[in-house]
Amino acid sequence: MTPPAFGRARFALRLLPRLLPLLIGMAPAGAVSAEENDSARDNQRQAAEFADLSIEELANIDVTSVSRRPERLQDAPASVFVITADDIRRAGSRSLPEALRLAPNLNVARADNTDYAISARGLNGTSNSPANKLLVMIDGRSVYSPLFSGVFWDEPDVMLEDVERIEVISGPGGTLWGVNAVNGVINIITRHAAGTQGDLLMLRGDSDGAQAAFRHGGGGPGADWRVYGKVFGAGHSELETGARIDDAWEKSQVGFRADWERADDRFSVNGNAWRGQQGQPAPGVIVTPGGGAGIDDIDTHGANLSGRWARALDGGAGLSLQASYDTRYRRVPPTFTDSVDIADIQFQHALAPLGRHAIVWGAEYRYSWDHVDNSRFVAFLPESSRQAWASLFAQDEIALRDDLRLTGGARYERNPYTGGEFLPTLRLSWRLSPLHSLWAAASRTVRAPSRLDVDAFVPGAPPYILAGGPQVRTEVARVFELGYRGQAGQGLSYSVTAFRNLYDHLRTLDLDPGGASIVFGNLMEGQAHGIEAWGSMQVSDAWRLSAGATALHEEFSLKPGSNDTGSLATTGRDPAYTAQLRASHAIDAARELELAVRRVGATGLPQVPGYTAVDLRFGWRFAPGMELSVTGANLNGGHREYGAPQYGSEVPRTVGIKLVWQR
Repeated sequence: MTPPAFGRARFALRLLPRLLPLLIGMAPAGAVSAEENDSARDNQRQAAEFADLSIEELANIDVTSVSRRPERLQDAPASVFVITADDIRRAGSRSLPEALRLAPNLNVARADNTDYAISARGLNGTSNSPANKLLVMIDGRSVYSPLFSGVFWDEPDVMLEDVERIEVISGPGGTLWGVNAVNGVINIITRHAAGTQGDLLMLRGDSDGAQAAFRHGGGGPGADWRVYGKVFGAGHSELETGARIDDAWEKSQVGFRADWERADDRFSVNGNAWRGQQGQPAPGVIVTPGGGAGIDDIDTHGANLSGRWARALDGGAGLSLQASYDTRYRRVPPTFTDSVDIADIQFQHALAPLGRHAIVWGAEYRYSWDHVDNSRFVAFLPESSRQAWASLFAQDEIALRDDLRLTGGARYERNPYTGGEFLPTLRLSWRLSPLHSLWAAASRTVRAPSRLDVDAFVPGAPPYILAGGPQVRTEVARVFELGYRGQAGQGLSYSVTAFRNLYDHLRTLDLDPGGASIVFGNLMEGQAHGIEAWGSMQVSDAWRLSAGATALHEEFSLKPGSNDTGSLATTGRDPAYTAQLRASHAIDAARELELAVRRVGATGLPQVPGYTAVDLRFGWRFAPGMELSVTGANLNGGHREYGAPQYGSEVPRTVGIKLVWQR
């Protein structure tokens, strides 16, 4: 290697931790489903009664994300936590990422007003490897970006008052949901339109922002609909030093949903359109009170439309077909502008039980049109790309005995970069008694390369410091799990899961054979193991306690041929533990109090100290259809959750008041 080439490579390794977060907007990961609409009336009833459900009833609600068909949470052979609509309301959550903090099996870290790193079981993002191993879906529509296989968390949004539940699976979901469902699946399920009739108005003001939303629903026999709109604004956040960060944010969104039935057929259509503008807190670019240096705002807008048809067949069989179209635009000056259109179609057939067998199979085809306007800082080559993903899956649940079920399944999926991938899983569930079950699972799943892995070049013209990833391959995880779920009468439910993840071909940055530049490679391997547990206790008619905790240990190493010490130093530096405790108290029929305490361990490189957060909410239904609530977040003081001290936003102490009127 010549000295100039060596110098450029060293410069690149120092530059990339700052450039890549800017390149992808400091974003994290994502994906999820909609089989729940097959039981729309039951879901409507459940949504209306969540506030009154006992611990026993909550443990027996139906979930659909584990096996693509409704099943009791108690019987699901996976580590799944359900965030109910009442959980979100009682916590006073004001955004989708903040609502996800309620799941003890997720690590939610805020980088600034718009950017979050969200994952399960580690690998929650570094400067080189953003959180890109979590699948996120809203009503069956995947929201991850083909640009980097993760989620820009400022884009997907819902009206939280319309959420029925959020199913959070920690662990692999590749067999049913495809590549990128490596460490978890988040399934955000909104209410059937029949459950949102009438009018709703929400006004909220916080010490760092404000928002307003409205909804109107109507319908008649066999057909229901709703429309909604919302606006949101947040001011600048600050560093630990008190310096202001250029991350002020404004966003507006409108949408609709319609549901109707004809004999054995059920139909659903929903659409959304949004536009946002936000500051860009690039590393080293800080807006000071006197008006310091800055760069142009990030502009985003998009729209989506999806439709679903389901038919109930004789003997418990069923067919479903879902199609969606998604268009998104993201301008991030001065680095790039990305325009992408995504079309997706999914088919599923659940066969009638064949003896002891319950078989479900299906197929999916996804196509994207992507164009990037390059800059002198970064280029995606080619600028325009058309990509297709096609997959076929099948799963068989076998009743070995009345109390013993074996589930085997596999998916074959083709992606544009590495061709075919095989994603098998095997799960065994043993119902020890009606209130206790034990399960075990072994799975293989992968994260397929994205445009960022293969097509990214830095700077935007030769000579390149980073020259893409011409030989990049899929990142592989082999996952082994053992779980226990139980109830102690009607007052206590709990779940415990132990897991071991074996990773191979993780992404690295290595010098190319000529030594003139660096390229993306896959020369890292490692493992993660840990325990996650949570439970709820009904202490009295008025008091309910919920608690959860995770423990995680990660080890990674470079393979022969890699010299990427930077990636090794920053990969797997997730918190060794997290814990949370929530206490809900119904003071009387009109007033309620919720107290929550979260503890998150320290992370390394960039080092983030461990922190404790205390949240409090008081709600008062002071008149029919009127609720007033006061929420305090991080009442014990602000803290940093993600990023180096000179760039990471301080998550502040905030106080807010919210008014909800509905009729």
